[in-house]
Amino acid sequence: MYKALVKPALFNLDAERAHHLVFDNLRRVARVPGAKALLQGLYNFQHPSLAREVFGLKFPNPVGLAAGFDKNAALTDELATLGFGFIEIGTVTPRPQAGNPQPRLFRLPQDEALVNRMGFNNDGAAAVAARLARRRNRQLIIGGNIGKNKDTPNERAAEDYVACFEALAEQVDYFVVNVSSPNTPNLRQLQEKEPLIDLLQQVQERNLRRAQPRPLLLKIAPDLTNSQLDDILDIARETKLSGLVSTNTTISREGLATDAGKVAALGAGGLSGRPLRARATEVIRYLHQRSQGELPIIGAGGIHSAADAQEKLAAGASLIQLYTGFVYEGPALVSRINKALARGK
Repeated sequence: MYKALVKPALFNLDAERAHHLVFDNLRRVARVPGAKALLQGLYNFQHPSLAREVFGLKFPNPVGLAAGFDKNAALTDELATLGFGFIEIGTVTPRPQAGNPQPRLFRLPQDEALVNRMGFNNDGAAAVAARLARRRNRQLIIGGNIGKNKDTPNERAAEDYVACFEALAEQVDYFVVNVSSPNTPNLRQLQEKEPLIDLLQQVQERNLRRAQPRPLLLKIAPDLTNSQLDDILDIARETKLSGLVSTNTTISREGLATDAGKVAALGAGGLSGRPLRARATEVIRYLHQRSQGELPIIGAGGIHSAADAQEKLAAGASLIQLYTGFVYEGPALVSRINKALARGK
């Protein structure tokens, strides 16, 4: 039904408007008596074989929703009915910010891809933390993806990440430090070794003061060289990271079926979806092999089918996340992946 009726209607709208429409309707539907149970019956496939423990957390299944879809933790309860094993909210910044001017989200249907330059639009850490405190489903694993405000200079970036950590620490189960988005000016400069070590050490210092420290992960770009990936592994060891999220969106536009002129007209932004699949898997495999499997990886990038999910897991990912594939394939993708994994196919 999604591909036949819902998707064509949504794809006739501006991409960001369609996203908000989906959120509004999912919220309304979930309020109807019995609707959540119906959604769970349709989409929430669980099986004991899907459960796994990663960085000390017990996940009911390995399929998560990537950061960027529910930036403000507005629908975690409702999205949980669709069968996700975990949901990552954010990217959250200390202060609210509007993000980049619209339009800032674009579809490339020929490539089953998205281009976005959202710019960390979110309600701010305090508002997101308050919303998470009111959620009903306390069993759902929530990840907190954190970033810096656009007007915070890189020299003070660590202060923003620490502020987000402190605001959200009681409400999320793990943290992801996002320095790899291409949509905040100069943010990717923080992926360089020295500033990244300093930033992570400051967040980790606060984390380790807690009675129950949270797993701390780093989200990396697919555009890093092997030498830079080796640096990431060195940094992960030095700062005692619990894992990596591999990968964020790419700034590359190579190999697209969409007309190059049309792509260029869209302007800057991160590309996600099918064109990212092979590179994301390559990065996962490299990190897994170089770390000898000791560093858990959440695999993301171009997962549009059960086969794509299995490819990421076979390359060394412990968990996976959906975003663009979820947009193109609809909510049934989650159960299709989980059913295939439970069958071992």
